[in-house]
Amino acid sequence: MESSAADQPRTPGQAPIKTRRFSISLVWIVPIVAVLVGISLVVHNLMQEGPTIVVTFKTGSGLTANKTEVKYRNVVIGHVTDVELSDDQKSVNATIKLSKQAETFTRKDSQFWVVRPRIGAGGVSGIDTLLSGDYVGADIGQSNSRSKHFAGLENPPPITYGEPGKRFKLHTQDLGSLDIGSPVYYRKIPVGQVVAYALDADGKGVDIEIFVHAPNDAYVTENTRFWNASGIDVNVGANGFAVKTESLSTLLVGGIAFRAPEYSPNDVAAAEQKTFDLFDDQVAALAPPNGKPQYLALRFDQALRGLKVDAPVEFLGVEIGRVVSVNLDFDEKKRSFPVNVGIVIYPQRLGQAHIKMLKVLKHDPEDEAAAVRLIGTFVENGLRAQARSGNLLTGQLYIALDFFPKAEKVPFDASARPIAIPTLPGSLEQLQEKLEAMIDKLNKLPVERIAGNLDSNLVELRKGLTQFNAKTLPGVQTTLADVSKTLQSASSTLAEDSPQREQLTRTLDELGRMSRSLRELSDYLGRHPESLIRGRPDNAAPSDLKGPPRN
Repeated sequence: MESSAADQPRTPGQAPIKTRRFSISLVWIVPIVAVLVGISLVVHNLMQEGPTIVVTFKTGSGLTANKTEVKYRNVVIGHVTDVELSDDQKSVNATIKLSKQAETFTRKDSQFWVVRPRIGAGGVSGIDTLLSGDYVGADIGQSNSRSKHFAGLENPPPITYGEPGKRFKLHTQDLGSLDIGSPVYYRKIPVGQVVAYALDADGKGVDIEIFVHAPNDAYVTENTRFWNASGIDVNVGANGFAVKTESLSTLLVGGIAFRAPEYSPNDVAAAEQKTFDLFDDQVAALAPPNGKPQYLALRFDQALRGLKVDAPVEFLGVEIGRVVSVNLDFDEKKRSFPVNVGIVIYPQRLGQAHIKMLKVLKHDPEDEAAAVRLIGTFVENGLRAQARSGNLLTGQLYIALDFFPKAEKVPFDASARPIAIPTLPGSLEQLQEKLEAMIDKLNKLPVERIAGNLDSNLVELRKGLTQFNAKTLPGVQTTLADVSKTLQSASSTLAEDSPQREQLTRTLDELGRMSRSLRELSDYLGRHPESLIRGRPDNAAPSDLKGPPRN
């Protein structure tokens, strides 16, 4: 059995060593527990605290530190803790403390904006802020990368909360009355809206981005046509006036409509971000595709008042293009001012005629040299351009391409660009030239001399008729009377039933009628001597032939 240190013998001169057991007083238990609880609360708060981000806005309108809330789907997800100017003093930095549940809003493509009352193309929004005050709206992004600095939007995004659907791009010459938020219609039902627009790369057009909500995005197919449905479409036809518009809102904020042609076999849904052309109206949109354009140059020697840019160009009555320029020129040789007209045509608009022509002539539309040779052949066969009147009331003109086989041959320059087509004067100009030529011929006629000769001939004729009535007719009538008497004497000597007497009776009747006819002819010529030259009119009254009654 071991002995303790106290029982061991002490060495002389060495002091004894005493040991004490450590003990804690109960007074310290409460402070220690309080410290542990405080540490746990701090750790818990640190673990529940969300991230802090900085959003840059152009102004601090509607932003108040420790008051302005951050909301998503109208649920508070954070607060603005500080608002201060940026270092360059050109913007405002708003520090936002997000909740732990809103940590996903630190994704790089997340969006933030100030919600306040607004009136725009999409309608009125932010009315509830009139009572609750402005707040910061948020929309979660889809990116995998994170960020602590964001650029705030000045206007709310048109599409938020991950709305299902597809985005498409439209290209047009100008924006017109469209704006962000302008509705997109399908069969007059709003199914989407304009979400963005910008000039294209070369600055010669406008690219418009639209969003079509699901499930209506399936109606946008590969063959879909889009057109500007803004304003009112007024047509005047045989049935009167026809007024068309998509809705009342399109009159104020504009709109876009889309639809595929009625006959669209094997059509499939379009992929997202597909680019379409935006047409001016429904008629142009649903028309057959234009195909490759062909630019031509025309030169007219007469004035073309009434010919404007965008005037139609027709080939044998079918519209295949339009006028793109009308410019006045000066001819140094003739000292005249011809008019240069530029047109663009789309041969594919001819439909089956174009398809058959390519097949028969074995022509490749992509071969420019072959196209020039083909047009040269048409010119040799009488193809000419002519400015014709399209509306007599307004005086508007259009360009007609037609064949004139008897037209004067004109050399064709195959090296000219754009290709030049010979021209002919318009139909009204040709009629005017013919009338002027006719008037010149009439002016050259000796009208006064012809009238004098006619007057002298009528005088001589009247004298001859007077002599004929005074001398010749009385002698003829006397002779006829003597012959009648002789025949009556012969008739009296013949037996009543003899054939000779009947024949004499008929002869006497014929002589009587002849005498009356001569007398009527004499009376009519006395009143109308000009009938010997002009003839008796078809509508002459019977009384004119019988003459005045005799006593």
